[in-house]
Amino acid sequence: MRPLIHPAIEDVRPEAILHALADPARAAIFASITQAGCVQACSAVSSLGERVIPKSSLSAHFKVLREAGLIRSERHGVEMRNHSRCAEVEARFPGLLSAIMNAYAGAKGCEAAAP
Repeated sequence: MRPLIHPAIEDVRPEAILHALADPARAAIFASITQAGCVQACSAVSSLGERVIPKSSLSAHFKVLREAGLIRSERHGVEMRNHSRCAEVEARFPGLLSAIMNAYAGAKGCEAAAP
């Protein structure tokens, strides 16, 4: 099994964050994880509204979010659990995530969610 890549917060780059959140599906996934305020399984965000995301696409989205430093993923048996690194990113780049997430309709950004 391949190891999961989680960059150190010092290695997180703003251009990686911008790339990761440029996709509306990834932004919605990240908002869902952030607003939940707790660890979420991948299956908990497998649908966006009425649209169901295929597992292969969902895995790719999680990989981009993880490698950008926005989420931390942990394997628990066959389940992958994710939690937001919002507090860490906010400390490194104050206001960046809130500004991006507020650009998406209905998103509240990091200040409304617990780390």
